[in-house]
Amino acid sequence: MNASAFSEPFTPRGVATFARAKLGRLLLTQLILALLAAAAVASFFNNACFPVISSAIDNLPDNAQIASGQLNWSGNSFQDLAEGHCVAFDVDLDHSGQFRSTADMQIEFGRDSLRVFSLFGYADFYYPPDDLIQFNRPQLQPLWNAWRAVIVFAIGASAFVALLVTWWMLATLYFLPVWLIGFFTNRDLDLFASWKLCGAALLPGALLMTAGIFLYGLGFFGLITFCFVAAAHFILGWLYLLFALPFFARIATAPSRGNPFKPSKSS
Repeated sequence: MNASAFSEPFTPRGVATFARAKLGRLLLTQLILALLAAAAVASFFNNACFPVISSAIDNLPDNAQIASGQLNWSGNSFQDLAEGHCVAFDVDLDHSGQFRSTADMQIEFGRDSLRVFSLFGYADFYYPPDDLIQFNRPQLQPLWNAWRAVIVFAIGASAFVALLVTWWMLATLYFLPVWLIGFFTNRDLDLFASWKLCGAALLPGALLMTAGIFLYGLGFFGLITFCFVAAAHFILGWLYLLFALPFFARIATAPSRGNPFKPSKSS
């Protein structure tokens, strides 16, 4: 394992090198991938979701609001606000089902509840009874324009921190079973090396998930395919762990001396 940990970072042999490398090398690689993944998440919201929100706000009337748990809407009882391939917005005061979007998520504003449709069905969220919420273009448009960039940055920063914390937690959860497998197969793998190996094995799956988010945001595939990619990126981590273990040398065991209580043939 004298090869650089950066020479083959996404092969089982390359992942195994991180177990013998310095901790800083693993942390640096995790930071780079976390930045890349956070950029993909922020780009997804900024390019696939936020333009639809902007269009929906542009189509709101001048005087609508949510008060006393009711949407005060002066226009038609049904109105399509905006639609993209990931998310769509509409108003249907009676939730009559006049509009069913082809988007992966449909957010519908009714008279007394917000209804969210998705692949898994729908759920209703009732408006707060004691709050006044502006639901009109003059109020929401300048507010959205002022905060949009801040929200994108907050999403990216949150994704960055959440990824690092998740990787460290999963490595802490996985390393003991991996060390036990190495112990019973006589692999030269101590506890700290097992933790670093687990942290490194998560990186190829993270790269797959990053690519999946980017391609999903561009509309290359739908939500069902994206769910398969999300499931595959978890499985990939365990596959890399199993395939990386053979690259650790076996510990030489002392030859058996036999039963010391058995009399020798010469006696």
